[in-house]
Amino acid sequence: MSIIDCGGRALDLQRVAIMGILNITPDSFSDGGLFLTRERALKRAIEMVGEGADIIDIGGESTRPGAAAVSVGEELERVVPVIELVRDAVAVPISIDTSQPEVMREAVAAGAGMINDVRALRAEGALSTAAELGAAVCLMHMQGEPRTMQEKPSYGDVVAEVREFLAARRQACVQAGIAPEKIIVDPGFGFGKTVAHNLALLRQLAELKALGAPISVGLSRKSMIEKVLHLPLGERLHASVALAVLAVQNGASIVRVHDVRASREAIRMTEAVCRAA
Repeated sequence: MSIIDCGGRALDLQRVAIMGILNITPDSFSDGGLFLTRERALKRAIEMVGEGADIIDIGGESTRPGAAAVSVGEELERVVPVIELVRDAVAVPISIDTSQPEVMREAVAAGAGMINDVRALRAEGALSTAAELGAAVCLMHMQGEPRTMQEKPSYGDVVAEVREFLAARRQACVQAGIAPEKIIVDPGFGFGKTVAHNLALLRQLAELKALGAPISVGLSRKSMIEKVLHLPLGERLHASVALAVLAVQNGASIVRVHDVRASREAIRMTEAVCRAA
């Protein structure tokens, strides 16, 4: 399972993969509005690959708490032309960050080889669509819905509940015909979780390895950093890199980041030390 086929492009997990974030949105929590034009989006994708990104994750709808919903038509208009441009400009795999079956279908046709879904393919028609398309899938845990998920998140045992949810979704994917070697899991840091929940998940991330799937994490610039260190959005680089390193030490195979170069350098040094031990 060290190589994942993403629409004919290989994602090599023999070492930790760096997933570069490219949000084509006006309201994403960190980079909303920065890459709305196709030219800027393409330039950023090329920059991230140059900095060492192994896969580019393109999204057209913000999932931050309180974000406005986006129509399928608007999401398609944002992401499909960018996917086509990025596909022709870089050789790395492309991921589409969406929960909508229609967007999955058009994005894969445009060149995306992975579906990264915060709802873990639970939307109507999403599971069957993903199975039909044959793309790799990343299944994320989220308690509640993006607009309200941070109001009162509650768990008895957050690690056990996340693990059980992801195990059930992975099994549903296999039963639907998705190849096990194309399934990735993501505990969903910040998605319906308090700071205490996030810290417990990171501390015990290795427990998710029992699922038999590569683990993807998204900790970059998250609000948990603000709550622990009281840092504004523009000053969270060092903490983000530290969280990425901890995730790798605890078993993450894919790290989803905004700051590709800094994250890559820290992770490669971490790997060098751990492998030499």
